[in-house]
Amino acid sequence: MTLDFPITQAVRYLREKKVEFVPHLYDYIEKGGAKESARQLGVEVHTIVKALVFETIEEKPLIVVMHRDKEVSAKNVARHLGVKSVEAVTPEKVTKLTGYLVGGTSPFGTKTKMPVYVERTIFALERIYINGGKRGFLMEIEPTVIREIMSIKEIEVGIES
Repeated sequence: MTLDFPITQAVRYLREKKVEFVPHLYDYIEKGGAKESARQLGVEVHTIVKALVFETIEEKPLIVVMHRDKEVSAKNVARHLGVKSVEAVTPEKVTKLTGYLVGGTSPFGTKTKMPVYVERTIFALERIYINGGKRGFLMEIEPTVIREIMSIKEIEVGIES
C-alpha cells in the first residue's frame, strides 16, 4: 500500500539530504493541536514536535523546535541568545519567512534561511513526529537526523504548558 502524501519543500529537503522518513496524514482540526494529531496517529503527545518562529528585537528571525506538550520561554530564548527580547512572529510573517502556514510549519526547506534551535530533550526520544510543511501532515524521523542534516544549536527553553 502506498501512502499518498504532499510533496512539500520539507519533503524535497529531506529527500535531497537522503533522509528516510515515514509520512503520516491526519485530519487537521483548527485548534485541535497536538492532542488531536497524537490521538489520530496513536502516539504520545510528547513525541510530536513543533517548529515555532520567533524574532529578536532587531527583527532577526529564528526557529525553535519544541515538544508539542511544552511552551517556549521567550525570556529564556532571549537570555540564551544574549539579546534583550524575542517574541513569536505573526502567522502572516511565519508564512512569509518559511513558506508554510501555521499548523504546518516545518524547520526543513524554509524560504528564508534562519538559525534553528532544538530543545535538548527531543534528542532523547527514539522517534519524533514533525510537521511536513502542510497542515495534517507529520513526518516520523529519528531526532538525531536534525543534528546530522542541519546546523542547529541545542537549547533548554521548554516550560510546562
